[in-house]
Order: sequence, then structure tokens, then C-alpha cells
Amino acid sequence: MADQEKRPAPAELAVDHDQPAPGREADMQLKPDSDLSNYKPACKLVGKVALITGGDSGIGRAVAIAYAMEGADVAIVYNHSEDDAAETCRLAEQRGRRCLSLLADVTVKADRERIIEETVSRLGRLDILVNNAAYFEGDGTLPELEEEGLRRVFDTNIIAYMLMAQVALPYLEKTSGCIINTSSTTSLLGKKGALAYSSSKGAVNVFTKSLADELASRGVRVNAVLPGPFWTPAIATSSEETVKTFGSFTMMGRAGQPEEIAPAYVFLAADASFMTGALLEISGGFKSVD
Repeated sequence: MADQEKRPAPAELAVDHDQPAPGREADMQLKPDSDLSNYKPACKLVGKVALITGGDSGIGRAVAIAYAMEGADVAIVYNHSEDDAAETCRLAEQRGRRCLSLLADVTVKADRERIIEETVSRLGRLDILVNNAAYFEGDGTLPELEEEGLRRVFDTNIIAYMLMAQVALPYLEKTSGCIINTSSTTSLLGKKGALAYSSSKGAVNVFTKSLADELASRGVRVNAVLPGPFWTPAIATSSEETVKTFGSFTMMGRAGQPEEIAPAYVFLAADASFMTGALLEISGGFKSVD
């Protein structure tokens, strides 16, 4: 895909910076490439239903569109941008599939239950749960951490993943479905100034492996995707200096676009019948030394 169109260099991304958190794709000048215009579907998910938290923009949007192109109906959960969610559904429905848009907070028990119930009642089943919602605000170095922000990061990035899986499990068992968790390469490398986020993603890795072991005998696979630097609305909330160098530290010298990671989620949902407990890194290649 990268050889079919120009991918922005880090400095070109700097037109978008210091946006209000958590970021809106609709407000970005250089929008993430998440329309899957280069993707070649192969009818791998016909008849399936996927639920994607954080599905309104960025990686979540690209995954929703890829699944729709492969024949799945999709439900997306969003917590902030109704405009972004509506656009994601429009793009999925443009591919001939149903898309259910659900405004919810994955840290709230009643919302989690409603998300699963509405997905199954309106789309008929549940085959794939993609835990993708994330929270970044309130992070920083150790002296900068505030308890409220720290708790929100863990509530969203790992506790909600566990509890979403808990509610979805009875339906996933019926379909021999799968769970795909979005982690991060910071879970392996750490990241200065992102103690809470990196630590929460490390917990996602251990959760993925532990739950995979627990559910293997019940016919449900559990894997994780570990994105490196990807151009999403969340990054556009960073400072201009941060955005200017975003992705420059990879072997490929740039940030990835959501279109370039969505196929990994298709692979884990459709083609990876002998994979569970795996951590699939999509990073553009991290250098061993700076």
C-alpha cells in the first residue's frame, strides 16, 4: 500500500497540532488515511459481526471499513465525536454492510452491557470483539501524574477491556469468535513522559496472554495488535514539536497510516486459526539504537 501513494513525512504532519483532546478527525487538515482505498478484500468475514470500541476514527475507523469490505456487519462505539462516528458508518455502509453507531463510555457497567445487547439484538450475533478505546489525558512523568487521570487511563485502557470481554464472552463462545486487543509498542519499550499509558498497555499484553490460555479450550481466540507510531486524531493533540518528529525514529522514517494496520486486524479475525495469545507488532521497524 505504501508504494501506491505518498505517505507524509513527519514534518508534513505538523499542520495538525495542539488540538483539544481527545481529538477529532473531522477537524484535522491532514486527515489520516483510513478509507482503505488500496485494500483488496477477499470475502473473508461474510456473515460475521464485529464490535469495535473506539471505532469512530483513526485505527478503529480503518478496521471497521476493512471488516465491512470483507463482508462483516460492524458496530462501532464512540465517546466523543458524533461527526467522526457518522462518517465511519457512512464509509462502512458504502461498502454494502450494516453499521451500528453506539455512543457509550466503556468504563461504565451499564454502557458495556448495553453495547453488547444492542449489537447482538440489532445485528444478530457477535463474532469479533475489538477492544480499541484508549485514554491518554492526565499522563506524564512521575511528578506530573494526577490520581484522577491515572485511574481514568487504567479504567479505559485495561479494566474496560477485561470487562467488555466478560460481557461479550457468552456470545463469542456461541460463534467460536475472537477478541483482538489494541496494545502499543510502548508496552514493550516504555515511553518517557507516558508512564500511565505505557503501563496500561503492558497490562493489555499480559491480559491477552492470560485470557488466551483461559479461553482456548472454549473455542475463543485472544490476540493483540501492537501499533507503533500511527497518525490518528489523538496525535494531533500533541505539541507542534512532537508532531514534527512523529515517526522519524522508525526504520521507515515516518508514521504509519491507519490503512496500513487494518489488515492485521483482518488477519487475526479471519486467517489466524492457530494463533492465540500472540502480540503482533506493526511499527514501521524500531531502530536498535538512535
